[in-house]
Amino acid sequence: MAAESKSLTVAVPLLVTLFLNSLTPKFYVALTGTSSLISGLIFIFEWWYFHKHGTSFIEQVSVSHLRPLMGGTESSISEPGSPSSNRESETSRQNLSECKVWRNPLNLFRGAEYRRYTWVTGKEPLTYYDMNLSAQDHQTFFTCDTDFLRPSDTVMQKAWRERNPPARIKAAYQALELNNDCATAYVLLAEEEATTIVDAERLFKQALKAGETIYRRSQQCQHQSPQHEAQLRRDTNVLVYIKRRLAMCARKLGRIREAVKIMRDLMKEFPPLTMLNIHENLLESLLELQAYADVQAVLAKYDDISLPKSAAICYTAALLKTRTVSDKFSPETASRRGLNTAEINAVEAIHRAVEFNPHVPKYLLEMKSLILPPEHILKRGDSEAIAYAFFHLQHWKRIEGALNLLQCTWEGTFRMIPYPLEKGHLFYPYPSCTETADRELLPTFHHVSVYPKKELPFFIHFTAGLCSSTAMIALLTHQFPEIMGVFAKAVSMISRTCVEYL
Repeated sequence: MAAESKSLTVAVPLLVTLFLNSLTPKFYVALTGTSSLISGLIFIFEWWYFHKHGTSFIEQVSVSHLRPLMGGTESSISEPGSPSSNRESETSRQNLSECKVWRNPLNLFRGAEYRRYTWVTGKEPLTYYDMNLSAQDHQTFFTCDTDFLRPSDTVMQKAWRERNPPARIKAAYQALELNNDCATAYVLLAEEEATTIVDAERLFKQALKAGETIYRRSQQCQHQSPQHEAQLRRDTNVLVYIKRRLAMCARKLGRIREAVKIMRDLMKEFPPLTMLNIHENLLESLLELQAYADVQAVLAKYDDISLPKSAAICYTAALLKTRTVSDKFSPETASRRGLNTAEINAVEAIHRAVEFNPHVPKYLLEMKSLILPPEHILKRGDSEAIAYAFFHLQHWKRIEGALNLLQCTWEGTFRMIPYPLEKGHLFYPYPSCTETADRELLPTFHHVSVYPKKELPFFIHFTAGLCSSTAMIALLTHQFPEIMGVFAKAVSMISRTCVEYL
């Protein structure tokens, strides 16, 4: 066996040397040119894949396919009851909760706003993933197990599952033919068929009239059976949804005080439905009225350590503190005399908001262009930043000096959290899953904001170096084929000597 291995050690480099000696200079030129082209194509593909998916293709293939073949995963297997497996399960549960997608409290109307945008620009502002989530929401909110008892509700149950908008609208009209007081049919028509906010409001008022009648009827029968309780929950969801959308119609049509009243009444009448985040609609309307004392009162109730945060809460709190000092703030004066107590509070509030969602400042400072917000958002992600800035940018512009103070101070946040994925300052570490979820929620024509900025993977540097070196060798071989042929033979001889020595 030793003699066979020794003979192979001598034979392989000898065959390589004989092959290289038999090559002509023209073949060297063709060989180096081809290798340069291949490495260039690999580099271009690797660069495109990284910008599209946020990871290296070569690295992903290596980890996913080559590493298991080489036995690299065996060492990472832990016992079910071990501390390492417990930590991994806790981390996975935390990532799942952090990457939960929420309904956008200020989502636009499909027919009156999203579709009009498509008519004007020819671009689709909503992704299939986002619309599919909305379809699931509608089935959860607007259907129940007793729908088969009413033919109109049976039709609407199928309508919410339809993917084609014309088919949904057609089903809504069929439900109205069966029952002229079908509230959910009016809701669907208001959302998807109405082309103006005025038309949407008219249909929602018809839905409100029908919804209140059904709700009162369900209240009287709620204790008869579990099915009647489920029906009451469904009818409650429908009524709350209708009133909320009517409040949003009033806000968009300039009747802001009316909108505020509807929202306050909803929050008093249905306090358990805080998960719908109606207070965020209320905050935006109160800011439009410049009722800053009322805004502070709402924040005092919802900006609590035990309640989930949002960009609307954190940045509104920062805006209120900024408002007290922004009109007289000057970077030169502050650097000379230092910050006073009010300015320190404002800067700390900005840092807190930026730590929660670092994508928002670029939209508020108009360093990045806005698009229509999606119907669902990911908290702390780019989708939430777009939804917040789309409605609140005007409120920051209205307060003199607020954007100036934000521009001077927001980047200071990152000095306090040098490793945001590992450790936060006031919040949990920034979730690493936001980029993937935001790419699903936001349209392809939008450049997704990524935080923290990812360094280029090793394999992009490697393919760039390989492309450059092979291109240089190809150029030298084309210009000096004889010399490069001699050089290649010399390299092969040195390689053979090294292999024989080993």
